[in-house]
Amino acid sequence: MPFSVFTEDTFEQAVIAIFEKMGYEHIYAPDIDGRDYSSPLLDDVLASSLRRINPDMPVQAITEAENKLRNFDVGSLLQKNMTFMDYLQNGVTVKYFVQGEERSGIVYLLDYAHVERNTFYVVNQFTYVENGNNRRPDVILFVNGMPLVLMELKSPSKDDVGAENAYNQIRNYMKDIPSIFNYNAICVISDLSTNRAGTITSGLDRFMEWKSVDGEYESVAVADFSTFYEGMFPKDRLLDIIKNFILFSNESPSPVKILAGYHQYFAVHKAIDKAIVATKTDGKGGVFWHTQGSGKSLSMVFYAHLLQDALDQPTIVVMTDRIDLDDQLYTQFAKTAQFLRQTPVQAESKANLKALLDGRAANGIIFTTMFKFEPGEKPLSERRNIIVMADEAHRGQYGFDERVIMTKNDRGEPEARIAIGNARIIRDALPGATFIGFTGTPVSAKDRNTREVFGDYIDVYDMTQAVEDGATKPVYYESRVIKLNLNKELLDQIDQTYDRLAENADPLAIEKSKKMLGQMESVLGAESTLNSLCTDIVEHYEKYRANLLTGKAMIVAYSRPIAMKIYHKLLELRPAWKEKIGVVMTSGNSDPAEWKDIIGTKAHKEELARKFKDNNDPMKIAIVVDMWLTGFDVPSLATMYVYKPMHGYNLMQAIARVNRVFRDKEGGLIVDYVGIASALKAAMKEYTGRDQLRYGDMDIAKTAYPKFQEKLQVCKDILYGFDYSEFFSGQPLTMAKLIADGVNFVLDAAVPTRKDQWLREALLLHQAHTLCASLTTEEERHYAAYFEAIRATASKIVISSGGKSRLSLTDINREINELLKSTIQSEGVINLFDSKEYGGETFSLFDPEVLEEISKMKQKNIAVEVLKKLLAEQVQVYTRTNLVQSKKFSEKIKSLMNAYYNGLITNEEVIKELLETAQQMAQKRKEGQQMGLTDEEMAFYDALTRPEAIKDFYTNDQLVAITRELTEALRKNRTIDWQKKEGARAKMRVMIKRLLKKYKYPPEGMEDAIGTVMNQCELWTDNAEE
Repeated sequence: MPFSVFTEDTFEQAVIAIFEKMGYEHIYAPDIDGRDYSSPLLDDVLASSLRRINPDMPVQAITEAENKLRNFDVGSLLQKNMTFMDYLQNGVTVKYFVQGEERSGIVYLLDYAHVERNTFYVVNQFTYVENGNNRRPDVILFVNGMPLVLMELKSPSKDDVGAENAYNQIRNYMKDIPSIFNYNAICVISDLSTNRAGTITSGLDRFMEWKSVDGEYESVAVADFSTFYEGMFPKDRLLDIIKNFILFSNESPSPVKILAGYHQYFAVHKAIDKAIVATKTDGKGGVFWHTQGSGKSLSMVFYAHLLQDALDQPTIVVMTDRIDLDDQLYTQFAKTAQFLRQTPVQAESKANLKALLDGRAANGIIFTTMFKFEPGEKPLSERRNIIVMADEAHRGQYGFDERVIMTKNDRGEPEARIAIGNARIIRDALPGATFIGFTGTPVSAKDRNTREVFGDYIDVYDMTQAVEDGATKPVYYESRVIKLNLNKELLDQIDQTYDRLAENADPLAIEKSKKMLGQMESVLGAESTLNSLCTDIVEHYEKYRANLLTGKAMIVAYSRPIAMKIYHKLLELRPAWKEKIGVVMTSGNSDPAEWKDIIGTKAHKEELARKFKDNNDPMKIAIVVDMWLTGFDVPSLATMYVYKPMHGYNLMQAIARVNRVFRDKEGGLIVDYVGIASALKAAMKEYTGRDQLRYGDMDIAKTAYPKFQEKLQVCKDILYGFDYSEFFSGQPLTMAKLIADGVNFVLDAAVPTRKDQWLREALLLHQAHTLCASLTTEEERHYAAYFEAIRATASKIVISSGGKSRLSLTDINREINELLKSTIQSEGVINLFDSKEYGGETFSLFDPEVLEEISKMKQKNIAVEVLKKLLAEQVQVYTRTNLVQSKKFSEKIKSLMNAYYNGLITNEEVIKELLETAQQMAQKRKEGQQMGLTDEEMAFYDALTRPEAIKDFYTNDQLVAITRELTEALRKNRTIDWQKKEGARAKMRVMIKRLLKKYKYPPEGMEDAIGTVMNQCELWTDNAEE
């Protein structure tokens, strides 16, 4: 059996086979006769599908729907896609006439109720032409003739090409052929090992895997490619996802298109099934536990949307226990009003809530805090299809019990009153309602009330699974309590008091806690303590966190007065931080006058929220007390300074502010000044067993720091035999030279495994160091800075990142200087390459000054890599345009590099040969220019003059004339997909042979030459489309 490589084409065929197995019909696009290449739709299929699924609509109505589908109003790609998704999910509203009378109706694009009435095609190599750009995405799923899913696949067998390249390819398609994305529901990037789905607005980090076929995912770590496709794209599930699990959220500055994750999809369906049963039985809709940061609020939106089909015009009451949470959740729902098909309303008062619910017959999404329900009133509604969605359902406020509370009146006499549990009050007001609880943290085993109200868990998506799926990032902990010299015994007493309060909030415990907390206020608010705190925060932030990602950080203050003291103290230490810090907390009528300008109005708080969420805004540090600790998401936030004792779910909710996914964020860091370690461990006891195992101890001193030390030693071992000790002298010139020499050592071809090992291990070192930099010694930080400089530089030289293949001298220098500045506060400026004379431009293979600089480099291994990369870039251009030069130079470079890596020639010799190759490339380009030929025409000239002896039979003017006529004839006669259609290819070959025959080409005995010309024509025609 002959050896075969698993290429991109092979992978494409494997994916198509999966879809065929699921009942999709496969179409090879070049075989479609007579299609309009400027239409992104399968027009005939669309027309017949609309007639089939709308049998009662007249032809006139169907035609109007087709016209609306093809002709969107002016607007951006995003706006057009929003319009299309509305058509797709809800149908196209049309007007038509019946016997002279105007009527209106809805033409549906998909039949969601009858899957078999839709047409499903998996189409590969579909060429689409727009604005002169011919592009051919790998695979498209057409449903009823509409290109709803676009897939870009990459070869699993190429190390340097993967899902990231597929993502960049799709982004380029969106610029080159935007209209095909008007009709896009889902984008897919896949290279066999990585398979992810997203939308037209998703960043690479928001393309997510689909790890389950049936909703079981407790033990899933890595999804194979068949699970991804078979889990997400069965016909009925694809239609369900399109209708119920894709929405637009009207964020600022522009809407975001969101595709539900697999955990949200399956959990919402489980919750719907539970609700249908609960409305007919005990009203317990269950508890929906999805770890903080994994999209719980959006899951609530998807649930509310799907409820409207599952139940008969339900009324949905969304309930929280705090005003700021009510505002945040209401805002999230309001942003998705179009998807919900109704506008949520927020109860402004107890009377308003009563008016909204009393006697309501159907529908409505009403937001309220639980305290707006009053005891002792007649039921507001006895309907069974009312669903109460309680957010953060674990807080303990949902009790049924009635308790006797003893107090004293103004005369000091004892009095008794009965307190009724909130769950009883709400149940009395809505006796037929079904209650479902949503939580980001587990329900305590001791919490009887929550289970009594809501029932058991519907679905659990724990921290471990969320991190494995990339839905959240891990959180790490750093203790700096010792910096403040706080009284350990007092901290322990506070801990014990909180524990007692949690179990039994009786009057004695409350009185005791007031005394204890008052004592705590005086200790934590002491001038000397706050001086130590703020000095340490400034030092820690500036040294280790300011230059990480966007530099966003949050300080959690013990109380409002202490928050104000921290604010003033930070400005005293850093007067320039006026725009950098803000205070976010509630205001009170008795607040000192000087607080007003700092705390501001509600509008001011909203503006602070906007600024803090803006990654480019100068506001970097938010000082908070209670606000923003739940439900407030800033993905780039990576640091939280905690100066407030917190326990249980309040603690876990707070620290989850730093677990959101953002670009290459390694994790979030909690910096503890009040000793919350024991509270963290206690809170983790309620989590799943594997969460306790993996995150039971988040202390960076026990996790990240040992990993850092391990990887630091590994990196030292890799560099064994290379002397870099002078790097730590701090002299910029010496440092620059040793970075270059270090890169040179790593790239040594005599040790071929060293490069990849270094890039891998040094990256792990860097990731660990971003978390534990404050624990490392000065010597360790210097090593880390040096090793990261070598890694970043080698990576820039060797690896094409982010879809870019050009090397920028300025980028390399800037990256190294930023690294050194942030890591060891170096004041010197390092120029690893002298790029100033090139104005910061990228390397050019045809710039003799650049080649000369490379040839003079002392670091010969770097020179080899740079030259190899530059030459490879030019060969890559040739592979798309010039068959002869591509083959000639690629074979030469491959042969040279093989000899080099096998130790047959030295790096000096390979540099000499590579420079000569570059000069030959430059010379070929110059020859073409001298003959007045473009690069495109030169490719045909090279093909015509292969073999070289052909020049003996024709003058150069004749060859130039043939070249120009051939190029022009191909340009005029090229048809799209001609090289993929045998009939069109045959016609093209006849035309080429006739033209060449006119010039009596090829000469007798050189008939094989025409094959080279034909191959060049095919190459040119194919790549002229791309």
